[in-house]
Amino acid sequence: MNFLIVPGLGDSSEAHWQSRWEKTNANFSRVEQASWGYPQHDAWLANLDAAVQRSGPETILIAHSLGCLLVANWAAQTTKSIRGAFLVAPPDPHHPNFPKTASGFEHLSQAPLPFPSMVVTSSNDPYASLEFAIRTATAWGSSWKNLGAYGHINVESGFGDWPAGLALLNQLLSQCQQQELSANLA
Repeated sequence: MNFLIVPGLGDSSEAHWQSRWEKTNANFSRVEQASWGYPQHDAWLANLDAAVQRSGPETILIAHSLGCLLVANWAAQTTKSIRGAFLVAPPDPHHPNFPKTASGFEHLSQAPLPFPSMVVTSSNDPYASLEFAIRTATAWGSSWKNLGAYGHINVESGFGDWPAGLALLNQLLSQCQQQELSANLA
């Protein structure tokens, strides 16, 4: 199985849980973007699609923030298959704090994701209300976990190695295996 890190605005610093997970796991790699500071939706979407093509169908996407929106929009238009997606702190593209430098993200797909997924959220995320996160997770058909009051679930919120996040990722992997077993029995 391959794991693709899908960072949000500004990429994920070395101290960010995404970067730490990537550094300590050989089968983790990162979707690279040409402009981390000025995200252009269509360019980011093309880079994600190319990364998934290289990674193959045994891929789990691990997205944070703006990366979550990218994954949802990618899933709504792709014909490629993946195993699942771990989506942490999806921002509301209509929230007043949504980054003005992000272009083309105002439309967020509400279509069910065609693979198992988990949305992890915080009750006091500065970029989305808890209601938005729950409504979006429900629309996507994702399981969801509210961590409590932990901001944007990033370095500034005190998340470094985030072993509890790896435990949640393992829960998603179990969901993927259960879905696969159900499909094989059908």
